[in-house]
Amino acid sequence: MYKFVVLVLMLVVAAATGERRECPASFNCGYVGNISFPLTTAERQECGLLAIHNCSESPQVDRWVQLSDEGKTFLVIRVSQQNSTSIQFRDKDLYDLLQSRNCNAFRYNYTLSTPPTFHHFASLYMEYNTTLHTCNPTLRVPPTKNMFRYANCTDIHIYYGLFNHTPQIQKSLASCTKVVLPIKDVPDGNDPFTFVNADIIAKVILSQECTDCHYKQRGQCQLDSKSKFCCANVRPPENTSTSSRSWAVMNMRLALGLALSIVAALLLLSVCCLRRKLFTLTICCFWNRTRSTGEIIIESFLKQHGSHPTRRYKYYEIKKFTDDFKVKLGQGGYGTVYKGKLQDGSLIAVKVLSEVKGTAEEFINEVASISRTSHVNIVSLVGFCFQGSKRALIYEFMPNGSLEKFLCEENSTTVGRQLDSRSLYDIAVGVARGLNYLHRGCNTKILHFDIKPHNILLDKDFCPKISDFGLAKICPRKESIVSMSCARGTIGFIAPELFSRNFGGISHKADVYSYGMMVLEMVGGRNNKNVEVDRSSELYFPHWVYKRLELDEELGLRCIRKESDREIVRKMTLVSLWCIQTNPLCRPSMSKVVEMLEGSLESFELPPRPFFSSSPTSPIHYSSIHTSECL
Repeated sequence: MYKFVVLVLMLVVAAATGERRECPASFNCGYVGNISFPLTTAERQECGLLAIHNCSESPQVDRWVQLSDEGKTFLVIRVSQQNSTSIQFRDKDLYDLLQSRNCNAFRYNYTLSTPPTFHHFASLYMEYNTTLHTCNPTLRVPPTKNMFRYANCTDIHIYYGLFNHTPQIQKSLASCTKVVLPIKDVPDGNDPFTFVNADIIAKVILSQECTDCHYKQRGQCQLDSKSKFCCANVRPPENTSTSSRSWAVMNMRLALGLALSIVAALLLLSVCCLRRKLFTLTICCFWNRTRSTGEIIIESFLKQHGSHPTRRYKYYEIKKFTDDFKVKLGQGGYGTVYKGKLQDGSLIAVKVLSEVKGTAEEFINEVASISRTSHVNIVSLVGFCFQGSKRALIYEFMPNGSLEKFLCEENSTTVGRQLDSRSLYDIAVGVARGLNYLHRGCNTKILHFDIKPHNILLDKDFCPKISDFGLAKICPRKESIVSMSCARGTIGFIAPELFSRNFGGISHKADVYSYGMMVLEMVGGRNNKNVEVDRSSELYFPHWVYKRLELDEELGLRCIRKESDREIVRKMTLVSLWCIQTNPLCRPSMSKVVEMLEGSLESFELPPRPFFSSSPTSPIHYSSIHTSECL
């Protein structure tokens, strides 16, 4: 014990009196010129927040930056640090598409990810960008002043300019996809290739804390063990009367004080260990006086993401929007949903999260996941609330509720409102497009892990919207297999590989499986009583459907009401059976699913017989979410 204390004293004193490797005022970075804080070189990353690589290489070697771990690299063009820090870098993929006039350039949704080294010390944003709307060519948008349409792409039309957002224009563009892209000029004229730019000018804005730390105290912006800001390695200002010797004395006093504190803490810990009851009581009292781990996690996440694109509301505003939680829309395992109205009259659905284990993780996942999306088949997050233990998520209001209530025959309120096969088909296609966007259309890959009818919301036109991202996992786009410690989702929709790795690795194919089970439920109904199948029996519904298709027999499902329904239902059924293949490698991607649904039934083949096993359908959630692996 005493040897350990002496060792601690020696290490602390040595650390305090030893020479520090100070950061220079600037670094030379070849053709980029001299760079200074918050920029630094890859060799001295402790001296800044954003590192430029290859600074010490020959002038012919490209300098590059990387905004996220294992993310895309950008070619550095130039740096300006006269009044503030701006860095111009090039997205080479976007550059090649623009140079070849490839319309895939307009499928990028360009949002800069905040480098992990920024934490809440700084923020990064594009100085020049614009929003374009990519729409189906069949869409007819009434012309308005300062709005342009580019129609030279084969599968999309692009609308842009200074929009006069009349209600008619907003309604027409509602089914389009919003795309944010960097620009070099005002978006006018009839050719977006002339103003969309692959050279992004990003401005770095330091927080006031970090500015004072670096420029006034000559320290380094860091986070302590509690994810709080701290100014480390503070040095005395230059050109002062304080001598090097007096500074060393100050360091020695600080070291001795720290060492004595450590010794006192060790002695106190020894006494507490001898008196176990007192030790336990002390720990309990300590945690009662501190914030919960979940609150710390959420605060750290919000600080890392800086000025969040989604608006943050106070709890009193939430109460006002919902008229003190007057109209209850529904309740789930993680909270209650209420109807509300914003000040501008827009209807909203407010999901107030329960104060239970896992809520912090669900909150982080839902805000992080949906904030990254912009798609007609993904529910829009209007805002959120985090205030102490109060957490709420605010969504656009979906007047037709969830798909689940239109499939449940026992619910008397929906009898007679069950959807016809064409409506079910349109919903299936919409959900497939939304999932394909999550898997391939975002800057990061988002795996939902809880696709089921309850989580598909329907707007006034029955356009489907994927919702409830509480169990989602955010991963790099190039990552095909993800790591998870246990299953997540709802029993009856969970892919077999989530239960046992013997079936294969966990990937986006888990969402494909859940989608297939959901489509089977759409064509068959909740309990499938029209075909005299009980899911509690050994005759599991997918097995029954597969056998009918194998024998080329009529399905006899309730959604087949006329002759034209037969082809639609058969196509949906075949697609779903492909999706629920036991081997993930045998399942199609969601892009292939969209292609199959929109293609001809004549090209379909009966898939191999999957391994079926009856499973209970009660919703059981597994909320073991590891944000360190995802976010």
